[in-house]
Parts: sequence; C-alpha cells; structure tokens
Amino acid sequence: MTGNLTRALAIIELLAKHGGRMQLAAIADTLDIPRSGTHRLLSMLIDEGFVRQDAEHGEYGLALKLVSLALIHLSTGGILDVSQPVLDRLAAASGELARLGIVEGDHLTFVAKAQGARSGLRYDPDMGSQPPLYCTANGQAWLASLSDEEALVRAGGLGRKGHGGPNAPRTVAQLLQDLRTTRLRGYSIAIETHEAGMSAMAASIRHAVSKDVVGVVSLAGPTTRLPESRLEALAPALLEAASDMSAATLNSPFLKRTPVAFI
Repeated sequence: MTGNLTRALAIIELLAKHGGRMQLAAIADTLDIPRSGTHRLLSMLIDEGFVRQDAEHGEYGLALKLVSLALIHLSTGGILDVSQPVLDRLAAASGELARLGIVEGDHLTFVAKAQGARSGLRYDPDMGSQPPLYCTANGQAWLASLSDEEALVRAGGLGRKGHGGPNAPRTVAQLLQDLRTTRLRGYSIAIETHEAGMSAMAASIRHAVSKDVVGVVSLAGPTTRLPESRLEALAPALLEAASDMSAATLNSPFLKRTPVAFI
C-alpha cells in the first residue's frame, strides 16, 4: 500500500511539473514503474478525480480537483488574506514581480504573487515551484539566516554543471561570501545568478515571537530594468513588506510553522 501511494504521488508530481499531458509510456519510463502498474495507478487516480485522460489521444493530465484542493487549503489557512495586500503594494511600487515563498522542511515553495509589470518583458515563473537555494535571491535570503554549516547542507546543486546563471556561485567560498554579504546588507541580491538576463532581491520573514525565518518576500525582473542601483533603491520597500509579513505571522498557520531541526 505504501509503495502504491508513493508511486501515485510521484505520478501527480510528474504531471504537475510537466505542465501538459503525457502518454502512459512516458510516465512509466520517467518514473521507472512497470507500464501495467502505471496503468492501474492512473485508473485509480482517474476514479478519485485527480487525473483525467484525453479521449482522443489517450494522454493523461491533472484534473482540476487538485487545484481546487490547493486553493481551498491556501484560503482557509489565511495566507492569501495576509500576503496579497502586501505583495500588491510591493509590486505596484516596484513595477516588477513580487512573490512570497514559504519555508517547508528543507525547501521554499512560492504560494502567492503580484505582477507589477504592465508592459514589456514580464518575468512570471510557475507558482508552487521550489527554487534552487544556492543561486537564487530567495534561497540565499533564507540560507543567510542559518549557520554556514547548515546553509551548505541545505544549499543543494552548488557546482553542478548546467545549473544556475552565468554569475551563480560555483564554489563553497563564493556561496559563503554571498551569504555574509546578505547578512550584513539585510537582504539578498542576485543578478544573473539563476537565469541570464534576470535580477532579483529577497528579504527573510521572521516569526513575530520565535524570530524563526518562516518565509521570504522577493522582487524579480529583467536585469535591464533591475540593475544593482535600482535594486538598492527598492530595498526599503522590500524590507517594509518583509516587516509587514512578520507582523502578520500570528494570523496564519502557514507563517508560524516551526522549521525542521538541523541534525
């Protein structure tokens, strides 16, 4: 039963990340599950309303039930009521994408956003994504709140070929220097570290009582609009948003979770 549950969840995650529809063979081969077993699991997920099958081509994709449950979960948790007005103000003030990421175990997950760009190039990555920590402003803002030892354990992907932008840290020394700079500055800056041509900045959100970092708030957009001087000019607005989020942590269970202990 545990094995089937694990495989079913893996199928759901794969379909979500794929962003479209997949043939049974592609699902089975990607997850290394026998095709007969994959067919049984897909049939079960269809019966439960989580997956649908295209009648014409036979491809599988996620049904809206999962999306509906996610939206219900977010709305009943109070996270949107708390975060959206803050993100809307930050996006309007900057003219760029403002996002909220929540610390969940050993990763960050984006759960809310506001788009400030009304014309031109708009940076708008997938919601629910989990950014790499070592080369993103969001990741470095959180890692900077940890000890160097813990930050290196959680960073993941450092030095891996083909990952990160042209300015991504490639060595332990580079990453630790970025984290020290972030601690001194009070927020992170990432210019072409995750993607070429993109800049971002982020500040950590601390719980009002425990002072644990429970999330990050960030701004991101094209480097042509967000050179370092522009990012520095936006820092007060970003830090104000992080402070407003911190003050609201008592009103949402999403923003009062205890981080996983480092062992």
